[in-house]
Amino acid sequence: MQEESIVRALRSALEKLGISHAEPELAHPAELSHGDYATNVVLIAAKKIGENPKTFAEKIVAALGSIEGIEKIEVAGPGFINFHLARTVFAESVHHILSTPDTWGSNEDAKGRKVVVEYSQPNPFKPFHIGHLMSTTIGESLSRLVEWAGANVFRANYQGDIGPHVAKCIWGLQKKGGDPHDVKALGDAYVFGNTAYEDDPKAKEEIDALNVRLYAKDDVLKDVYDAGRAASLARFEEIYTTLGTHFDHYFFESETGPIGLMMVEEGLKKGIFEKSDGAIIYKGETRGLHTRVFVTSKGIQTYETKELGLAKAKYGLFPYDLNLTTVAVEQDGYFKVIESALAELWPEIKGKYTHVPHGMMQLTTGKMSSRKGNVITGESLIEEMRQKAFEKMADRDLGEAKQAVADSVAVAAIKYAVLKQGTGKNIIFDPEQSLSFEGDSGPYLQYSHVRAFSVLRKAEEENIVARVEGASMAVTELERLLYRFPEIVARAQKEYEPHHITTYLTDIAGAFNSWYAKEQIVKKDDSTSPYKVALTEAFAQTMRNGLWLLGISVPAKM
Repeated sequence: MQEESIVRALRSALEKLGISHAEPELAHPAELSHGDYATNVVLIAAKKIGENPKTFAEKIVAALGSIEGIEKIEVAGPGFINFHLARTVFAESVHHILSTPDTWGSNEDAKGRKVVVEYSQPNPFKPFHIGHLMSTTIGESLSRLVEWAGANVFRANYQGDIGPHVAKCIWGLQKKGGDPHDVKALGDAYVFGNTAYEDDPKAKEEIDALNVRLYAKDDVLKDVYDAGRAASLARFEEIYTTLGTHFDHYFFESETGPIGLMMVEEGLKKGIFEKSDGAIIYKGETRGLHTRVFVTSKGIQTYETKELGLAKAKYGLFPYDLNLTTVAVEQDGYFKVIESALAELWPEIKGKYTHVPHGMMQLTTGKMSSRKGNVITGESLIEEMRQKAFEKMADRDLGEAKQAVADSVAVAAIKYAVLKQGTGKNIIFDPEQSLSFEGDSGPYLQYSHVRAFSVLRKAEEENIVARVEGASMAVTELERLLYRFPEIVARAQKEYEPHHITTYLTDIAGAFNSWYAKEQIVKKDDSTSPYKVALTEAFAQTMRNGLWLLGISVPAKM
């Protein structure tokens, strides 16, 4: 990358002009025609010495002289300096992409670090809802981003197999009947029990009593509990296969609760926790947070206590340098309390245990709620999108692969919609727009890759071999964008924000498709054709690597 050489040259030029206190920073101009890098250091330095910025910028350009790999340097606007990279730089970049295809865009910024990424977190006895779909999508992408920085990643899934929701489901099964081996029956029973819990005081009393029996491992409830738990977990695995994710270990609340309880009791002795009306609390208000109950007055561990135990359990299996947990944005304050208490109990973990909040998903028809059962589950949304994708490609000659392609397109549509903006923002999901093959969608990116792949097949048929040497055509927007892939990846890794990748891939897809519409890439006896084929291959490889980081597969045909 040329950025370092430009910064060094700017420092040297500024020193020649007697300026040693201004640190040059580079950015990409908003318009590609304005160059590849720009700096506003002139505006800062000129203001300090009281000189006209444009005049001072011209002095700096004169002091810069020539910089290897820079074709043109120009002053723009009131005092910006723009740098245009040379044709050779882009040819070398294409060569680099083709010679290091599988690692193109990766780095070693986290080499040797051990990182836990915890995500998905669906609860047995409850449906796999939209929030779990978002968490799974974001968590898998974060895992891949961290892996591409050289870290050793441990994918963890934490599931609530004990607690009030289980009692609500089992109570519902007892009252309305239903097979605990049937996940639909479990979902219906949970909604029935949850509604009764909120609306009927007698039902609430019965469910609370049932919850106490579950914590006591009541033998009478064992068979229905074991059947429901196993059925739920098996269905989750089917969903993970469809979404292209996997986990190194599954943690359960029934296991982490006792560990966390010991930590709370230890913290109580040290004054980190305190008693309040028979309960054990963490007084977050004194720490700029909010107060949470960790053990109820009935001696039952809350989610907070289980989270403490989870942190210890994860470290016991995989001594991490960093833990990232995906959580719904409304749980942000809750997790800050957990992390604060954890840091007091276990000082060496401070700063290593953190979370990435994500927003909520809404359909274009409005917000979805699970309270009364009017929820569109994550599983049902996946199935709906699979059907829509299959119907969309009804007239395409894909043979037996049609269903597999439809599945890939459906998942791409969902994942792109989730990942295309900041993780903490809510999204409005439009099923029709998300399946579009024309811009701002996952299928559009897949289709752009398929188009490039078809060009490469045609080049092979015509015996035109990709070649970078002797590139003579004018630099294209596509080349300028492909060059930036590693820094886009690095930014997404640093900020834990996959949306930088989605935006970038949409940009290069647009650049490729515009170039494809204007150029005849495969043409015998055309001296530029080998380089055009190389550029097409570089685009296809960048798209593959970028989609992999998003957890999106690439079909051979669409």
